[in-house]
Amino acid sequence: MSQTPLMPKATAVWLIDNTALTFDQIADFCKLHPLEVKGIADGEVAGGIKGMDPVISGQLTREEIAKAEGNSGYMMKLQVNNVGLPEVTRRKGPRYTPLSRRQDRPNAILWLLRSHPELKDAQIMRLVGTTKTTIAQIKDRTHWNINTLAPLDPVTLGLCSQIDLDFEVARASKDRSAVVHDGGQTLLPAEATTAQEPVAATSSDPFGEFTQTKQKEDEEPHYDADSVFSKLKTLKTDH
Repeated sequence: MSQTPLMPKATAVWLIDNTALTFDQIADFCKLHPLEVKGIADGEVAGGIKGMDPVISGQLTREEIAKAEGNSGYMMKLQVNNVGLPEVTRRKGPRYTPLSRRQDRPNAILWLLRSHPELKDAQIMRLVGTTKTTIAQIKDRTHWNINTLAPLDPVTLGLCSQIDLDFEVARASKDRSAVVHDGGQTLLPAEATTAQEPVAATSSDPFGEFTQTKQKEDEEPHYDADSVFSKLKTLKTDH
């Protein structure tokens, strides 16, 4: 099992400022996400953290750094430490929020509800360390301070990291089932489309009257010519 260096974010700060290593190399060595390392380089993450030299602490050698700088595909190896360090595991359940920032949680909840309505209540609880009751109160606008709340990004407030927020949003988008809007016309049955309808004369169909007349003419019986002449002769004889 690979070990994590002491103070990984402080180590990442030092490596970013003092070496030509790539974000992926630093992330691999410090066991951080590459986006988190990029956030440290941009000043968005680990603000105020002082860099720690891993060479002085015996966790890395100059030769190992030079080797990695010459080959961007090479991943540095942590120097063996005789002191065993417990593995850091993320505690399940709501995130702990410092007392000084708990007053900002309703603003963060309002921002999440407006900006990412696809998030479930459980996901919002994990991100800002709130309760289901508080989320419900903000949703139905019964929260005691609802009139003064302002939507604020929880990442900016320091309630969660950008990586955690992106992870929850991606999960919500993946789990959300596609909604099919049925507003179009449906196909008629075959017997309805193949049946012949009577033609009526309308203002938009000036030939309707002619069509009806033609149909009536076609429906009138046809008389034989010989029988007609025979009938006429009979009438003349009677006169």
